[in-house]
Amino acid sequence: MLKKSLLSLLRGAGGLAVFILLWEFIVWFFELPRYMLPGPFAVWDALITQWSYLLYHASITAGETLLGFVFGTLAGIYLALLLSWSSLIRRLLLPSITASQSFPAFAIAPLLVLWFGFGLASKVIMAVFVIFFSITSTFYDGLRRTDTALLDLGHLYRLNRRQMLWYIRIPAALPALSSGLRIAAVFAPIGAIVGEWVGAKGGLAFIMLQANARMQTPTMFAALILLAAMVLILRALVEYATSKMVYWQQEQ
Repeated sequence: MLKKSLLSLLRGAGGLAVFILLWEFIVWFFELPRYMLPGPFAVWDALITQWSYLLYHASITAGETLLGFVFGTLAGIYLALLLSWSSLIRRLLLPSITASQSFPAFAIAPLLVLWFGFGLASKVIMAVFVIFFSITSTFYDGLRRTDTALLDLGHLYRLNRRQMLWYIRIPAALPALSSGLRIAAVFAPIGAIVGEWVGAKGGLAFIMLQANARMQTPTMFAALILLAAMVLILRALVEYATSKMVYWQQEQ
């Protein structure tokens, strides 16, 4: 297990090194100006010299992302349970939930800023809007596709509807839910960034807008690197948590 982890780490480090070298070569070969595409060393310099400034705004985006992920997960699970519990609720809610995903995030974000202001609330709600559907759809699909053999076993033990949901359907749907959580971990930071992009007092998107207006491209790239790191860390944490949640899949 340790050997596999080390090999995976080495492959990742090797891929990153190749990417950095290719990036530096493109900047050098085409003699690109710094405001158009800074080299990796210029971006590294911006990261080091502005570390406290970047870290402060990254913490704002991280807080918005985590809150959006938590509330989006709870909303998605609750809606999936409602949809699986009642056919009437399913007929009423499912078309609206599906139709909501046709609205572009950049069209919703200005309304959220108008309704909830430039603070935390509009960014969290934007993150919830971006991720809740993936959790709702995957978890609901898992609840709906419960193995008939498990359902027959529940009927054999004379479980009522609530017991059937709690002891049979929900455990059987956990692998599907874990897939939705992995998807949501990638998109939750994007939701927060979209909310910040429209209007914010801080955050990584706030840095990007300010840096872009001043043609400080290395700073903008530094903010993008921190955003990518945030996505990778959140995805890794969710991957670890879901592996514990559906431990029997790991055994298989």
